[in-house]
Amino acid sequence: MTTITTHEAKTHLSRYLAEVEKGQEFIIARGKSAVAMLVPMKKPKQKPRPKVGECIGAIIEIPASAFAPLTDDELKEWGL
Repeated sequence: MTTITTHEAKTHLSRYLAEVEKGQEFIIARGKSAVAMLVPMKKPKQKPRPKVGECIGAIIEIPASAFAPLTDDELKEWGL
């Protein structure tokens, strides 16, 4: 791990970021005291997107009775 000063980090930030993207790590020091680390970020795992029409949750079972016609009493309740 390479140690750089805050002045170097400020002056050459783009260069150091390019190195960090390649996996290099840096310690940033103020004087002789280390104050920070410049390290690559871990990329979050992305969930795969579902394919079109693919179920992503529990499958809902719809009973056949849900499609049965309404009785006369039920029609009266709905005002039909």
